[in-house]
Amino acid sequence: MSIIADDNNSKEGKRNPIIKAEAAEFDKNFENSIRPKTFDAYIGQSALKETLKISIEAAKKRGQPLDHLLFYGPPGLGKTTLAGVIAGQMDVDIKITSAPALERPRDIIGILMSLKGGEILFIDEIHRLNKVAEEILYPAMEDFILDMTTGKSHTVKTMRIPLPKFTLIGATTKAGELSGPLRDRFGIVHRLEFYTEDELSKVIERTAGILNIDIDTKGALAIARRSRGTPRIANRLVKRVSDFALVKYDGKITENIANESLDILKIDEFGLDNTDRTLLKLIIEKYDGGPVGIETIAAAIGEDVRTLEDVCEPFLLQAGLLQRTPRGRKVSPETYRHLGYKNIQNIQQQNLF
Repeated sequence: MSIIADDNNSKEGKRNPIIKAEAAEFDKNFENSIRPKTFDAYIGQSALKETLKISIEAAKKRGQPLDHLLFYGPPGLGKTTLAGVIAGQMDVDIKITSAPALERPRDIIGILMSLKGGEILFIDEIHRLNKVAEEILYPAMEDFILDMTTGKSHTVKTMRIPLPKFTLIGATTKAGELSGPLRDRFGIVHRLEFYTEDELSKVIERTAGILNIDIDTKGALAIARRSRGTPRIANRLVKRVSDFALVKYDGKITENIANESLDILKIDEFGLDNTDRTLLKLIIEKYDGGPVGIETIAAAIGEDVRTLEDVCEPFLLQAGLLQRTPRGRKVSPETYRHLGYKNIQNIQQQNLF
């Protein structure tokens, strides 16, 4: 299995935007070095892995490509990695792109026509696919046909170009924003769950082994507790803590060293960073605990609405620190306790009126 990107030059002599998007999104030297290549090496998502193993084995026995798959859930849970593992298990190549890179019809047409039989096309953030590209995908996914038109006005001709059978894997953080017709064309739909502390601890130990970082079990668990249930964050933190341990101590990450370095990085025992705490404190101090609209919050703390919705909110909601209501966002009693506010009952009574 290999990862392929379309490297044809455009008429202007510039690189294909698919490659630009991929290079911008991933630090390949780091990400690719720690990505698992098999289901055995892929930690977490146990129920999903068992389901996929059965689907892959059945597809192999039929001698057909795997059904189209849709993975959704918060960022950093391993959707791209899982697509690579599936390609490896199917022993086929995978082409990776993202929906924002497919701006023009020729972008999606070009990548579809370059596919070979059985290959996997992975589209990240597929909910951001524009309408034209989405409609081109419909016959390609369902009948493996590419509908194209040539000519202008009364000379327009329609062509139907057959495509080799392929598997489309879509990934999104916002499954609700996918159109019904697109979502219904995926034969397999799965949600990726946040990781437990034990699972994250295993991820951290595996990453540390690959990067030759000395870490003990308690040190890995201390980092896992502050990783917000997300492997991507855990892998980033283990590198930062490793730097601290190397400069300040003998290089080995223990529980005390992990906690001390994460305190310096302003990441608390819940895994909250400065942005998270600023958001929660704003709702408490300026809006009496809420409810308040997300646009108001974003403007007040100088963050993009999409950043708050995609990066901050999923974990805060999962942890029970933030609540979504029809009138806006509000904090929970646990938030007051975690941030050290007193007189919680008085504040709660005020919020009732």
